[in-house]
Parts: sequence; C-alpha cells; structure tokens
Amino acid sequence: MDLEAAKKITEPGKLYAKKLYVFDGDQPIEAVIRNYGKVDFDALIRIQQESFPPPFPSELWWNEEQLTEHITRFPEGVLCVEVAGQVVGSITGLRVEYEEQYAADHSWSSLTDDGYIRTHRPDGDTLYIVDICIMPAYRKFGLGKLMMQSMYEVVVHLGLRRLLGGGRMPGYHKHAAAMSADDYVRAVMAGTLKDPVITFLLRCGRTPVQVVPNYLQDEESLNHALLMEWRNPFRI
Repeated sequence: MDLEAAKKITEPGKLYAKKLYVFDGDQPIEAVIRNYGKVDFDALIRIQQESFPPPFPSELWWNEEQLTEHITRFPEGVLCVEVAGQVVGSITGLRVEYEEQYAADHSWSSLTDDGYIRTHRPDGDTLYIVDICIMPAYRKFGLGKLMMQSMYEVVVHLGLRRLLGGGRMPGYHKHAAAMSADDYVRAVMAGTLKDPVITFLLRCGRTPVQVVPNYLQDEESLNHALLMEWRNPFRI
C-alpha cells in the first residue's frame, strides 16, 4: 500500500504515514509505517499466529473485538508496518494518566484491560505500549526499532510526557537461582549479561524505571517485567 492509499484508512488529522527503506543485504526494500485500520485485521491476526505459535494459547492472539477497540478508542496509537506491500508487524498503545491511575506494581492485564484498552484515557499524559509484534521472517530488517521510534514521534506529536511499557526478561530464568530480578537487570545494565528483550529496548532508547513482579504469565521471565520509559525531550 502506498502513502496515498494509507491516507484513506484513518481520519484526517489522525494520520501517521511514513515511507522508508529497509535492507535485505545490500538491496533496499520499500517499507511503510502507518496507522492500521479494519482492512488490516486479518493480516494483524495472522502476524500474531505466526509470531506466537502453539503452545502459546490461541485465545491470547488479537481478535477482531480487541482490534476494533484499538482503532476506535485511540486511532493515533495503532501502527503497522508494510514491507513490499505486505503488512508484517504492528505496535499498539493507549494513553493513561499513569501516576494517578496505577501504583508502581501493576500487571499488563490490569493496565491494558487484557488488551481491549478500555482503560484508555484520552487526556492521559503517558503512552503505554500494549504490544509490539513482527513476523519472524521479517525481524532481520530492524522493524521493531523503527516502529518504536515511530511511537516516539506520536508521543512528541501529541505532546505527551513519555512512552512507558513493561519489557519481558526472558533470560532471567537462567540466572534466577543466583540473583534477584533487580540484580539481573543491574547485570544487564553493566553489560555482563545480555537479555533479548531488555537489551533490544535499551537499543531503542528506552531507560529502566523499575522491576515489576507478577506483571504477566511468562515462565522465562518468572512473571517479572522491567518497566521502561522514553521521555519526550520537548517536555520537562
């Protein structure tokens, strides 16, 4: 889909559409990051299915009801990426007034309303990341980082204070017998350990806030997550 076609998906004034190039070796390939809409639902569900195959529970894949809530409640906060005209990834957020709505210890389920984002606050000062997902075959292109950077642009455009979200700690289970979750994060920050998700988010410009226990059901992270933020540099 080209940029002109992308403009027809969202309401005027709420559009995000950006063309760029990713590289397969030395070959540049056109990519488009834009708001997703109803026309993309089948592709978005397929991306979840390919990214989280069994034994991941199928009931946790996006469904049409959730996606409808996303594009209705916060259309500015839903982005997808196309490579060579195929939708291959998405990132979804909602707005919250974090300091007012939630204590430091919260869960993904409570904050995102199990992914339905009915907790969205149109006046919230924080964009909270619900999900980021890239098809496995396209992860070599660095699309996750590009999509996260696009969400930073949304934060700036809307004048929000920050982007926030919980990052899984999938490497933690290998070290849990010898260290606490906080010590594991300190080791990652010191460079003595590398975590697939936390290190990726650091490379995206996110900074640690605190470890959150019982954030989500995740055996590899032992249900922990690291809350990480990106501060809008135009707001103090």
